[in-house]
Amino acid sequence: MAELRARRSERSGEELQERRGSGRSALLLNLLTALFYGLSSFLIVVVNKSVLTSYRFPSSLCVGIGQMLATVVVLWVGKALKVIHFPDFDRNVLHKTFPLPLLYVGNQLSGLLGTKQVNLPMFTVLRRFSILFTMLAEGYLLKKKFSWSIQATVFTMIFGAFIAASTDLAFDLQGYIFITLNNLLTAANGAYMKQKLDSKELGKYGLLYYNALFMIVPIVALAYYTGDLDKAVEFDGWTDVVFIGQFILSCVMGFILMYSIVLCTHYNSALTTTIIGCLKNILVTYIGMVFGGDYIFTWLNFIGLNISIAGSLVYSYITFSEEHRKTQ
Repeated sequence: MAELRARRSERSGEELQERRGSGRSALLLNLLTALFYGLSSFLIVVVNKSVLTSYRFPSSLCVGIGQMLATVVVLWVGKALKVIHFPDFDRNVLHKTFPLPLLYVGNQLSGLLGTKQVNLPMFTVLRRFSILFTMLAEGYLLKKKFSWSIQATVFTMIFGAFIAASTDLAFDLQGYIFITLNNLLTAANGAYMKQKLDSKELGKYGLLYYNALFMIVPIVALAYYTGDLDKAVEFDGWTDVVFIGQFILSCVMGFILMYSIVLCTHYNSALTTTIIGCLKNILVTYIGMVFGGDYIFTWLNFIGLNISIAGSLVYSYITFSEEHRKTQ
């Protein structure tokens, strides 16, 4: 009898160790995918800012087309080499992805236009409104509940953003509209992507591939209609090797960013992905103040930026602490 109890106790101990081990592995995966997304998001903002503002490339649409084309080519080659797998096209694919292609391209283009017209510190702090919108979208679409501490930190970020925006001496109404649109589309894209990933119909690679594939032709047509294609072809920077390198890097980073968003959303949540993007913006904010060239300093604006940043840090600590407790 005593021997039987000892065996049961030993099995229980082994099972507990296995659960703890798998919990730690899951937490590590959460952290690594979040860091991957944060780094990708930081790099693409810096590269896009350089291409669109420093070099004055005339077409955000053509940058977006390059990023979509890079996504399609990389994933198609990966599938052809059997490195990755996703379902072949059939008549049900559009239904399975909708409305993600529209949200994807709208999110991409509004982000590019906002980056071009607003200084980096204000761009990053205004992007914090996407956190509130994502929280509302997850609550509506995924029926998710949030603790009072998370809600408090989110509203702290929003409060800081309001203070900073109220004293932005480089105010650009059109830029603010693009960023607000970008925030709404980011929230909807994140929540719907989580919903589509959970259904496991197309997988993460299929969602990325078909999102980009379905929108390339309409965006090329739009660029032709608006004259952006002509502006891009006539741009005199194509003889500059450094610019060409940065343009290609922007296109490749567009794919890497979308892949990192899918991974982070899959292993964490839409809200966590949005928060990591805003945490990345802490670094972008301070770099933009020093090197951006278009930031106008005022004390109230600076204080608002830092209140919003403090809220982001506290939220991140609370979120990952809660994830850690769930895996215990």
